[in-house]
Amino acid sequence: MTGNKLRFAVPIFAVALLASACSSGGSGSKTESAPAAAGSTVVKVGAVSNGAATENDLTVAQQDSIRAELPAAIRDGGTLKIAVGALPAGSAPLAFIGSDQKTLTGSEPDLGRLVAAVLGLKPTLDNATWDNMFVGIDSGKDAVGFSNITDTEQRKQKYDFASYRDDNLGFETLKSSTWTFSGDYHVLAGKTVAVSSGTNQEKILLEWQTKLRAEGKDVAIKYYPDANGVSLALTSGKIDIFLGPNPEVAYDVTAKAKTPNPVRIAGEYSGAGATLQGLIAATTKKDSGLAKPIADAINYLKQSGDYGKWLAAWNLSSEAVPTSLVNPPGLPASNS
Repeated sequence: MTGNKLRFAVPIFAVALLASACSSGGSGSKTESAPAAAGSTVVKVGAVSNGAATENDLTVAQQDSIRAELPAAIRDGGTLKIAVGALPAGSAPLAFIGSDQKTLTGSEPDLGRLVAAVLGLKPTLDNATWDNMFVGIDSGKDAVGFSNITDTEQRKQKYDFASYRDDNLGFETLKSSTWTFSGDYHVLAGKTVAVSSGTNQEKILLEWQTKLRAEGKDVAIKYYPDANGVSLALTSGKIDIFLGPNPEVAYDVTAKAKTPNPVRIAGEYSGAGATLQGLIAATTKKDSGLAKPIADAINYLKQSGDYGKWLAAWNLSSEAVPTSLVNPPGLPASNS
């Protein structure tokens, strides 16, 4: 997505529901910030998540000192327009349509709601395809993307980042497979791997493919439009591996554990390559003035304990970062 595009690894039993519901693009009243004590907002984390999260109501106090850092137009407008790239089918636990068939839930929309509460703004969610999410940010239609977006040096030419979670990739295979990835791309030779286009994992995979071809070997790369296609391809043997965001893969492992075709994580890899820990970051238009107040809001949520509660609700505690940074080093333009 995303770096990491939010398309794959949704359990096959959920695809029909998500595909039919995502077209609404709405955020849904059940997860929108609700009135609380003066200067505070109740954010429902994990609402209508159909078991993907443990629901938790977090009361977040507006922080006037951080709100004062916002560009005047956004502060005075009273709304934080959040872009999410979860169409067409979404992907638990990151962003997907909830069990009410209309609410956009997931770890990414929920963090956007929490940040908006710190800033004293009303969150509005614009659910789009991965590519159109960036168009929305570029055009100014949306102020910030919360969508499992990887911090990369190439993207910094157009965007500013405020990091909030480690970016790790997972290799998903059938549980019956003995294949394992431990960091050496040579084990991909002769395999067929599904990946989402326009993502950091695709970039890494393509560079491995180039290296293998230079050695007289190859890895086949396949693309599918939705989670159902990936699942069917994996179970039918059309692909050997799916490479995607680790949270998606981990969720899929749990969701399919008791099905006829269980899957497993066959290895992990940093979303920034071999020499750098990848980071997922809130993404704003370059020089918009939003990255710092968003980073400060995330760091406030860390201090208050709500950041940890948000991660725990979505079973993502292992991906916590010590602090939110503005434009930290990201996936190199030329990755090895």
